Amino acid sequence: MPVLRQLPRWAWIGGGALAFVAGLVNAAGYMGFRHQSITNLTGSTTLLGISLGTADNAEALHWALSLLAFVVGAMLSGAIVQKSTLKLGRPYGMALVLESLLLFAAVPLLDREWSAGLWLASAACGLQNGMVSTYSGMVFRTTHVSGMFTDLGIYLGHRLRGLEVDTLRVRVCVLVIGAFMLGGVAGAVLFGRLQEHTLLIPAALTGLCGLGYALYSQRGEVPANGGS
Repeated sequence: MPVLRQLPRWAWIGGGALAFVAGLVNAAGYMGFRHQSITNLTGSTTLLGISLGTADNAEALHWALSLLAFVVGAMLSGAIVQKSTLKLGRPYGMALVLESLLLFAAVPLLDREWSAGLWLASAACGLQNGMVSTYSGMVFRTTHVSGMFTDLGIYLGHRLRGLEVDTLRVRVCVLVIGAFMLGGVAGAVLFGRLQEHTLLIPAALTGLCGLGYALYSQRGEVPANGGS
């Protein structure tokens, strides 16, 4: 018999909120002055390769710094959270508040069309993506959805063959994909009105999530197994 797994309610809420934030940030990046993805590094890595291949040193430096910023954000997450397994009680609140500060700091730079604002936003997304790597052996990401779509395709293939499907993983995929897409919708609507100030919304949301998580985890309701 398979082991039954459950995702705690706080993780569903937080995961959905963070995927929404990532979709919003990415939409603002695409609609901004450089029209670049912020949360997904596949395209950025390709553009770095193109820049190197065409000897466009200025562009190569920009994409290299974008990638480095994401890695630095993930590194900060590793230093703050310390462990990759999702569990209530770990200092996610501190990481989220730092993400919020990075996004707030990016706004005035983006207003001036300075690429440094994109690097700060990339660091914020790297920090968010690094906060949670796994839950009960299941990869849990909130800043990009390629893996989620891949998993859905695999599970559909398993279902066609009559094999058992991990329903929890399917639900997580649907949650993250749906919330990420809704974030993109919100980002498009907000960018039409706020332009680069759109990032103030995810900055405020991550700050509130961080403070809310800190309060929730300190209410004395953490189970012995950490809520997992």
